[in-house]
Parts: sequence; C-alpha cells; structure tokens
Amino acid sequence: MSDINLLVINPGSTSTKISIFENGVEVQRKELSHSVEELAAYKKATDQAPLRGKAVEAFLEEIGYDTGKLTAIACRGGSLPAIHMGAYEVNDEMIDVLCNRPSGQHASSCAAIIGLDIARKLGIKAYIYDGNTADEMHDLARITGCPLVKKWSMGHFLNTKAVGRVYAAEQGKRYEDLTLIIVHTGGGISIGLHVNGVIVDVCSDEDGTFSPERSGGLPSIGWATVCYSGKYTFEEASAMVRGKGGLTAYLGTNDVREVERRIAAGDKKAKLVYDAMIYKVSKCIGQLATAAFGKVDGIIVTGGIARSEYFINTLKSRVEWIAPVWLKPGEMEMEALAAGVTRVLNGEEEARIYYEDDTVNFDLDNLD
Repeated sequence: MSDINLLVINPGSTSTKISIFENGVEVQRKELSHSVEELAAYKKATDQAPLRGKAVEAFLEEIGYDTGKLTAIACRGGSLPAIHMGAYEVNDEMIDVLCNRPSGQHASSCAAIIGLDIARKLGIKAYIYDGNTADEMHDLARITGCPLVKKWSMGHFLNTKAVGRVYAAEQGKRYEDLTLIIVHTGGGISIGLHVNGVIVDVCSDEDGTFSPERSGGLPSIGWATVCYSGKYTFEEASAMVRGKGGLTAYLGTNDVREVERRIAAGDKKAKLVYDAMIYKVSKCIGQLATAAFGKVDGIIVTGGIARSEYFINTLKSRVEWIAPVWLKPGEMEMEALAAGVTRVLNGEEEARIYYEDDTVNFDLDNLD
C-alpha cells in the first residue's frame, strides 16, 4: 500500500487549525491565530479565505515541509445546503455555493476554498468529510409546526461521530449497534441522537439550548417582536442569536472558566444564568431520550466544556438516570477528517462529487 500523507485544514472563528498526517500518524499540528480586528474587515466568512490561506502556506514553508509528498487535502465542511454524511470531493461548484449561496456564515467555509487552491497547485484532490450541515434526520424530526420554517440539520457531526466510534470501541461494541446521545460543548452546543450509526435528530443552537455564544431556541412571539421593532437590522438580529447570544449576552463573556470564577466569588446572576444553560442542555437530552423510547446506551459529553467539573457534575445530577455519562473532553476533528479521507483513498468509502442540486430534500406534500 502506498503512503497516504494528508494536510488537514479546519478554520474556526479566530484560528485556523492545520495538521499533517502521514500514514495515520499526526506529525505536525499548528493553530494559526487571527486577530478579531483583522477578521472584522471582512464582510463574509469566505472573504477571509485568502488571509487564512496565506497563513497556512506560510506555516508549511516555515517548517520546510515537502508538499510534493501530500496525497490529498482534508477540509472541514462549511455552510452548504443540506448534504449527505461522509466524503465529498471539493470542486468549483461547491466553492461557488459556499461563496455566493451559503446556508450561513461560518469560518469553516474557508477550508474548502483554501484546500482546493493548494490541491490544484499540487495536482491532487481536496475533500470535505461529515460536513456541518450533513443531514440524516428522521422525517418525524423535520416537522416544525410551521410549514414556512424548516428544521436544519446542523451540529458538530464530524467530532461527535468520531467520539461515538471511540466510545463504542472502548465498550467493545460497534458504533452502528448503539443508541447514544452525544453533547458537543463549545461556543455553540449541539446535541444529537445517534441510532445505529445515524444521527436521527438534533437539538442544535437553532432550537435547543443556549450556549456561551448562541441564544438557542427563543419564544417565537417574543423574538418576532424584537425583529419587527425597527431597532435592528437583519445582521444585528442574527448576531444576537449567533455570536453574541447566550452567556455572552447575559454576562459579557463566552469563557465558562470566567463564569465559574464569578460563581465561586458569590455572583448570583452568573450562577443563575450558567445553571439555566445546564438545565436546558439537560432538557434537550431528555427530549432526545424520549425520541429513543428511553432506550439509550450512553450519554457522551465532548468539547471544551466537558473539562468543567461544575458543568459535568450538575449535568449528571439531572440526566445520569437516563444512561451512564461518559466524557471525552476536547475534540477529534483533525483526526476524524484524516481518518475519513484515508478511508476514501483506501477504497473503503466512496466520495461524492458535489453538485448544488444534490441536497437532502424533504417535501411534505410529495412523500414517496
């Protein structure tokens, strides 16, 4: 078997993580920082791609890595319309959609742009894997109560699927044979119901709990009143729910460590708001447990906040009766991207060729 050497690109809000994997072993990792001030100059997330791309290429040059050894580029999936799980080959049509018709504004959309540019220079291919907007929801989960408003499948699928596989292996079982509720905690919090390897329902920051930076589901009439008050533009209102919502809106910080320091110092407001966030996470777990008829093999908590004893102990007190709680602090996105693309290159999985109309559609009036 020939060598498989991968460059992995994963942009976040103020950083771009890059790794180099050689035959499944990570040999380089770097988190490239971008200041809030320099990023603020860009109107759209994808406008940041040249800046971030130059930083990636500068790092590769700095470490003297022979890019001619690379087999492929593995990129985090961005804000595409609903796509399938698994791998897609990055092409011009994908870039056009990300730049001109995205489903949202997220820095991860820069990954495919940077990856395709580097791949073409090297005569290799770039791929995305388990994208942010991948959709394998059960039809029951799609009905929102208003035909004009769709429920989007959005979440930290790349990390949670990888963590689910790790948990299953540790239990001596197959991920595809388990029913799991997996909670990803970070600036946003998403909670997915994984049944036999399929994420059949999601409590995302659109309709679920609030988080350090996002408002979660809001009372509909109250939010409509805010939107039609004439005080806010669409962009300002969007920022209230994604980026400046949640803990940031109530407490002026997105850092749970700072919130916990305030609680320890006797700040009653900080305690109430933080406990409310954990309460809402618990409610989402309970909702998904009922969707699984109460038959849940495990509850997994991953992401940065999984390191917090306060968060975990409070959460356990509410949900541990449903199923055992297992922790995987941090994230496995780089490893998951590398593993997914490796499976494609080894012929274990097949990558889809992206085209805009190949979306996961649900038409209530034309059910098969």
